[in-house]
Amino acid sequence: MKKAVVMVSGGLDSTTVCYLLTKMDIKIQPIFFDYGQHCVEIEWKNVNELLPPEVLRPERLNISDIFIGSRSRMIREADLWRESVSDDDLYLPYRTMLFFAVAAARAQTLGILDVYSGFINSNHAKEIDCSTEFMNGLDELSRGVGAVRFHAPFRKNTKADVIRRALELNVPIGRTFSCQASSSFPCGACPNCVERLKALAEASTV
Repeated sequence: MKKAVVMVSGGLDSTTVCYLLTKMDIKIQPIFFDYGQHCVEIEWKNVNELLPPEVLRPERLNISDIFIGSRSRMIREADLWRESVSDDDLYLPYRTMLFFAVAAARAQTLGILDVYSGFINSNHAKEIDCSTEFMNGLDELSRGVGAVRFHAPFRKNTKADVIRRALELNVPIGRTFSCQASSSFPCGACPNCVERLKALAEASTV
């Protein structure tokens, strides 16, 4: 059976990737990053509750020391009743690049050569390492560094496309969590929440 490492967060995109690969009879090793995000516990709870029962027990990798002292609102939760949060407030330098590097190292350590992510064609948070250009460069870089290859099944899709696929795969969409600004409930206003709500409306009209 083919094996793959999947970077998971408890959100819609990565959860749907796991359901898709399970349907393809690929043995999944989920890895979850604790990078000091304020919503880490609800994300971890979702990872353990929402993934298909066929997947291996998720690994939780602690890389939170790297962002000690960060003023990003993904690390330091804002009081949403009193403070506004902009896209720039959510920026974490090199976060995605770090995820891919750690995932590749962990995968090769486990003897697995394929790493999957829920990356989609979106750059709403103004993160340079969440752009299509970054992903294209990452592909080229990985070919010259090691045997691990990165895969993003929804790379050319929109969030609405992912929702439609999730519905086909019976993913528990309503229980996934992707909010960047709140650690306990979807705020409805951060870039992730806005994109999700827009995509749900778009997907429901087709």
